[in-house]
Amino acid sequence: MKTELQGSTVRPGSLAAQLDSAPSPSSRTIQQQVVVTFRYPVQFTRGLFDPANRTLLDALPLQDRPARLLFVLDDGFVAQHPALQGQIERYVAQHASRLELAGPLLSVPGGEAVKHDPAQVDTVREAINRGGIDRHSYVVVVGGGAVIDMAGYAAATAHRGVRLIRIPTTVLSQNDSAVGVKNSVNRYGKKNWLGTFAPPFAVLNDLDFLVTLPDRDWLGGLSEAVKVALLKDPAFFRELEAGAPALRDRNLDAMDRAVYRCAELHLQHIAGSGDAFEQGSSRPLDFGHWAAHKLEALTHYELRHGEAVAIGIALDSTYSFLAGLLPEADWQRIIRLFQTLGLATFHPRLLDHLDDPAHPAGVLAGLNEFREHLGGVLTIMLLRSVGQPLEVHDMQLDLLRQAILRLQTLSKEETSWPTPTPVH
Repeated sequence: MKTELQGSTVRPGSLAAQLDSAPSPSSRTIQQQVVVTFRYPVQFTRGLFDPANRTLLDALPLQDRPARLLFVLDDGFVAQHPALQGQIERYVAQHASRLELAGPLLSVPGGEAVKHDPAQVDTVREAINRGGIDRHSYVVVVGGGAVIDMAGYAAATAHRGVRLIRIPTTVLSQNDSAVGVKNSVNRYGKKNWLGTFAPPFAVLNDLDFLVTLPDRDWLGGLSEAVKVALLKDPAFFRELEAGAPALRDRNLDAMDRAVYRCAELHLQHIAGSGDAFEQGSSRPLDFGHWAAHKLEALTHYELRHGEAVAIGIALDSTYSFLAGLLPEADWQRIIRLFQTLGLATFHPRLLDHLDDPAHPAGVLAGLNEFREHLGGVLTIMLLRSVGQPLEVHDMQLDLLRQAILRLQTLSKEETSWPTPTPVH
């Protein structure tokens, strides 16, 4: 038997015969699997830039030349800490055998506005280029969550990623945004539309940096602690209930405990969820965030992220209660905790365009924007009880409207519910 291949005689069993009978190259697959492990410390300290404090030094590996550092500073934080730049320069000079500055300290605007302006990303990238920051050097960003997001995005897209050390200076960034693996900026009127997943090299939390925070930022960051407690740790929720008066009175020890536990729970989720880079449609840690992100945009970011998250959590908790999922006593505990912390659970922009869920200037449009941001089917986290979350894939618009109106009513009256009996 002969097989013809391109006009040649082919013997059965020959290499040519085997090639002739092999599958078409278009049907062949090489299945590649890449397993990558990320490790980074999240350290808690005080007096980070005291020359005797080795936290920054110990976060860096020993090498045969000083580590090159490019500092990016939040100018709002610098205004509150005018000695900071000199402290950093003296710290680096004191440890010249281990550290060197790659250029002048760079200050950028603080607050959410820094994530709206593409020029700020380019400013950081240009400094990385001028300073010769390579993939064994470091961008060290000192500031609130928005500045850390922006500088992190710039660092992650320079040389396909240079090492980033985050030094967060707000409650919200120390207990949530800066300890994770995301970097982002805003585009097209949407929050975090551009971004990367790039774990930091290290996160260094200095408790002393929180002392000068305005009350709005001191309290607003606690909404993320309430969120993660509701999802994962009823005991932590009870601790927040008991400690709420001290937290509102700016007790530093109470804040230290709240920040540490909140960061710990966020880190446990990122490491243990099986979806650290959010490839699926489920994002438990975005509880309350579909409405929060939309409210931030609708208020032109006058409403800060932590404040918007508190309202978003109150809305989804109220919806859970009205849907018959969440017991009334648990719903009352949630609302009462926000009230005790001094965090609003309602904003007038919630009422805009309630009759038109597709209107881009209404909060209900945030549902579809959230689905688009996640990809796949809409996945919203609700509650069955404190510590028992529940995922759903649709929201009843009439019930959402009722929840918004319920929160409006609560905002107009001084609600005084009896203190619940502690559950042990």
